[in-house]
Amino acid sequence: MTDKATARLEYPGVGSTEEGSAPEGYDRVLQEVRLGTGLDTYRRVADGILAWELQRRAGLRVRADSPRAVPGAHVVSGFGVGPFRLPAPCQVVWVHDPVPGGIPQSAGFGYGTLPGHPARGEESFEVEIDGQAEVWLRIQAFSRPANWFYAAGGLVTRAAQRYVTSRYIEGARSLAAEGKSQ
Repeated sequence: MTDKATARLEYPGVGSTEEGSAPEGYDRVLQEVRLGTGLDTYRRVADGILAWELQRRAGLRVRADSPRAVPGAHVVSGFGVGPFRLPAPCQVVWVHDPVPGGIPQSAGFGYGTLPGHPARGEESFEVEIDGQAEVWLRIQAFSRPANWFYAAGGLVTRAAQRYVTSRYIEGARSLAAEGKSQ
């Protein structure tokens, strides 16, 4: 990414979730969940991830300047209700698109927080199909509170992150199950 593209990303290690690393002093999240098998499952989940469906299915209001995750795209997720909705602006820092045919492969994106977000850091959503056609979801994040106010709510903030991550996982499971006969 260019310096201009990352100028508003105010945390170290921009793009680190692509390699699975995190800067020193940041809290980390890593969740990996098996979603099923086969290229159809993989493609449904990949398309959903790249079209912001995990955020929507987690109950977040999503406003994005692109219908799909692309490098540099801005997205604001809203958490909460009415006047108590907390905006969380982010910028996409990396994207892996699915490729035609072939396994193993992965698809997904990582985005970083922008000023106004309650945290500083990065989060990524990636689906992988391995050599045995097993489909896995990987959610990674590193973060720290953006200011003293959010730091003061540490337990609540971490509980909220765990809750939203669990909702992302449920969203991925519902994407994986779509189109299958019941």
